[in-house]
Amino acid sequence: MNKNDEELFVLISGRSTRQGTSLNESKFSKEYIEETGVVQICPEDMARLGLVAGDIVCLRADQRSINIPCVASKEKELPSGLLFMAYGDWSSRLMGSDTHGTGMPNSKGTDVFLSKVCSSKTD
Repeated sequence: MNKNDEELFVLISGRSTRQGTSLNESKFSKEYIEETGVVQICPEDMARLGLVAGDIVCLRADQRSINIPCVASKEKELPSGLLFMAYGDWSSRLMGSDTHGTGMPNSKGTDVFLSKVCSSKTD
């Protein structure tokens, strides 16, 4: 994937085991920050896009965007075209503000455009 090339994905945000257990310690713990500070991409999509773990990608949804490191999901955990982020500061930045009366903004099935910002080495 060249810089500035964008591809459409669907982002799912939710709880992960590591995020949930580290939340009991602190939102400032190393484990919590590591778990909530990455986007998971299926290994096939990472290979197709020429991404490696640690590369910084831009996720853009509507008029919000974040730059965040990517990691490969476990094999067969995510299908192609789907991204996962554990609930936290970064995933919240991509959520809309409408709660539809539930108190929780929609965090499932958000269309995002992904583009590579830089590699984990240096570009």
